[in-house]
Amino acid sequence: MSTITTEELSATTLLRFATAGSVDDGKSTLVGRLLHDSKSVLTDQLEAVERVSASRGQEAPDLALLTDGLRAEREQGITIDVAYRYFATPRRRFILADTPGHVQYTRNMVTGASTAELTVILVDARNGVVEQTRRHAAIAALLRVPHAVLAVNKMDLVGYDEKVFAAIAEEFTAYATELGVPEVTAIPISALVGDNVVDASANMDWYGGPTVLEHLETVPVAHDLSHCHARLPVQYVIRPQSADHPDYRGYAGQIAAGSFHVGEAVTVLPSGRTSKISGIDLLGEPVDVAWTTQSVTLLLEDDIDISRGDLIVPTKDAPPTTQDIEATVCHVADAPLTVGHRVLLKHGTRTVKAIVKDIPSRLTLDDLSLHPHPGQLVANDIGRVKIRTAEPLPVDSYADSRRTGSFILIDPNDGTTLTAGMVGESFAAPDPVKDESEDDGWDF
Repeated sequence: MSTITTEELSATTLLRFATAGSVDDGKSTLVGRLLHDSKSVLTDQLEAVERVSASRGQEAPDLALLTDGLRAEREQGITIDVAYRYFATPRRRFILADTPGHVQYTRNMVTGASTAELTVILVDARNGVVEQTRRHAAIAALLRVPHAVLAVNKMDLVGYDEKVFAAIAEEFTAYATELGVPEVTAIPISALVGDNVVDASANMDWYGGPTVLEHLETVPVAHDLSHCHARLPVQYVIRPQSADHPDYRGYAGQIAAGSFHVGEAVTVLPSGRTSKISGIDLLGEPVDVAWTTQSVTLLLEDDIDISRGDLIVPTKDAPPTTQDIEATVCHVADAPLTVGHRVLLKHGTRTVKAIVKDIPSRLTLDDLSLHPHPGQLVANDIGRVKIRTAEPLPVDSYADSRRTGSFILIDPNDGTTLTAGMVGESFAAPDPVKDESEDDGWDF
């Protein structure tokens, strides 16, 4: 395994990416090949894979075993849970989410891709673009993942035919463009053999683009969220019982976007109370400014009522609060989501009661048409919903902030996650006409 110095590691950027594709398209093998050929696998891990592969009568190591860690995954030969892997090259650090391909586990892709800046969607060269491919592309588009890689796998099984690759790449790119995916890079590969994963293929001299690793190492990554409106969801109120700090009251949380400065005027939502930042503590030390992803404690000049679930924002760009939320959702639970369904809505660190007021449409993945008023959404459906909350919430558009523009719906009876939602997101097709028979009588 190659050695990366501490200095080299600190100087590299971080890329979060996810893999997706249908069952048997070779996602786990691709990830294993990526780790193996980039020398990111420890010796004992590789030896364990070699032993298991030999016990199955396989001549070569089954690299998929590097990611399929659950016993059920190894027995069935499929990925079930999201497998996270961390590795680094001299050029970049990576957090990889290997998501399941089976349709019943599509919901897990939402988890894996929710924080990704790039998604690798695999396609079997023999099968081309299938329904799962379209579903994964739709989810990536909804989650606004900025970069997409189409990895056309198993090119060795189609004789490394350039025409096969070109036809698949053209079909997928056209579909992704309709979805609004900003960038698609198509790469022909064979994960089993290693063609164009880390090393360039000698079997496809007609391809002049980057390998998968080369693209991952060079794709632009924008981690700077300082241009976004500053948001701090309060996780905890700190009141230490200390003689040294008898009046200390701090509001702790992870900054979701933007930056905060000492002396800045802020508003606490949903109450609307205002104050100024008198101090910022970071890792126990006072600082003048803090920014996105840092976990900090804000101190305010005024003693006002703030609790977990509140949102601290700059007064100059506070978002509006509302009890009526319209969003596009991906339904992830086995039980359907229906009109009139009473749920809990979790937004940031705040959880409130809510009710599903309407389901205006469901997306048909084949042609991206909208099926009006389906009445319910079942597992893996993507659709539009209108929700009424018991309390006002300060929500951003998902287009402005992936953190404060998203939410989940929870079953209040057993805590099951029902739906992942993106506020204000929609596809190009217009919403259907409102059903005038809708009951607007709310209990809250």
